Amino acid sequence: MDGYKVPADRHRIEEKIGGSLFIATCERVTSADEARLFVEAMKREFRDATHNCHAFVAGPPGGSPSGMNDDGEPKGTAGASMHQVLLHCGIGEVAVVVTRYYGGTKLGTGGLVRAYGGMTKKCVETLPTCFFSTARPITFTAAYGHLATVKHHLEKYEGEILEECFTDRVTLTIRIASTNEEPFFKKVGRMVVVLDEK
Repeated sequence: MDGYKVPADRHRIEEKIGGSLFIATCERVTSADEARLFVEAMKREFRDATHNCHAFVAGPPGGSPSGMNDDGEPKGTAGASMHQVLLHCGIGEVAVVVTRYYGGTKLGTGGLVRAYGGMTKKCVETLPTCFFSTARPITFTAAYGHLATVKHHLEKYEGEILEECFTDRVTLTIRIASTNEEPFFKKVGRMVVVLDEK
């Protein structure tokens, strides 16, 4: 179906690495502004942390807008490794903040890349997701006698009903993948009248 996976809810994991406590928090963001607000909220929550590094992809998987920040860690060790994970995880509209409470042992640049990238990877791998459909809504009417058949074919072609209105006829607004749109309407063509495409 047209669309992609997005975070279903805020998700958090934590782990001790080389004496430091790392906390990774993921959330859905649909714009750079939403990502900024999420990062600010995490910085307030963990205001006593040594670092709150972040990365985000606020559009489709691997797309833009996107960004990252090392928040005081050596350049390229935190934000870039986190960003790479997000770009290739197959999830869109996602932001992650990895919080670090320094534990007294330096990890070195390689260790920091592994820690920040690894925490981001574990967070997105365990992240609850849902499907965000990008298919266009289509509205049509059908007679009551044809409703069961129309719904049967809609289910068969993996469409979803967004809205139903009952008057002298039934008006349905549906969303269906572009690849299934033509075969669906071939099956129900004489039973429905398409009103508009929103």
